[in-house]
Order: sequence, then C-alpha cells, then structure tokens
Amino acid sequence: MGRILAIDYGKKRTGLAVTDPLKIIAGALDTVETSRLLPWLKSYVEKEDVERFVVGLPRQTNGLDSENLSRVQAFVQQLEQAFPAIPVEWWDERYTSVMAHRTMLESGISRKARQDKALVDRIAATIILQSYMESKA
Repeated sequence: MGRILAIDYGKKRTGLAVTDPLKIIAGALDTVETSRLLPWLKSYVEKEDVERFVVGLPRQTNGLDSENLSRVQAFVQQLEQAFPAIPVEWWDERYTSVMAHRTMLESGISRKARQDKALVDRIAATIILQSYMESKA
C-alpha cells in the first residue's frame, strides 16, 4: 500500500507530510528548500511507495487566488512530468498556517521553537494531509 504525501509549497521552503502505509495517520515529514524540492521528492519516491500527492491550493481567505498560485501551478506541472504515474490532487490550504501556529501554542511549544518557520511549514502540510484524509473517510 502506498503513502499519501502532502506538499505545502512555499517560495523559499516547502513543508511535507506523509501518511503511514495503511493511510491511518498523517505525520510531519520534512521541510525542504523549494529549490531542492524535486530532487528530494525523487529520492523519497525511490525509497517509499507514494500513491498520491496532495498539494495545498493557495487561496486568500475570500476565496480568490493567492499570489503564490502561479508558482504552485508551475511546480505541479513539473511534479506531474517527473512522476506521471502518481496522481496529484489539489487541497484548500486556507488557514493552515494559522492552525499550525495555534497547534504549536496549544501543545506548549516554546516561543523560540514557534519562530521556526520550517516547523510551521511541516505542521501546515500535516494539517492539509489530515484534512484531506478526513474528507475521504
């Protein structure tokens, strides 16, 4: 059984989350410099069975496209070319960064750790993946 890998694509950094092979639990995977993302994914897919990518769809709170959408669309085209056998699904990522900060606060993470943007990106990717999984349950 393959994993589902979620991607919270950013201009500088990209947060990644993945399910377990049985697709029961979503967990933070890594934060990668966006410029190195495709090679990182190629390496990961060589080692792990990934059956689907879920990419955060960047929208503003009012539902309009965000400024990052064109970058994410270009990345998804590259992703589909690099992994033609793995489907890509879009998933609304509105409020995931806010939810990631709230999660960090509620879990008692120190103020210094909460300033770690890479951690926020991983948590946001995990929230995207968890939301996707709940919708499919």
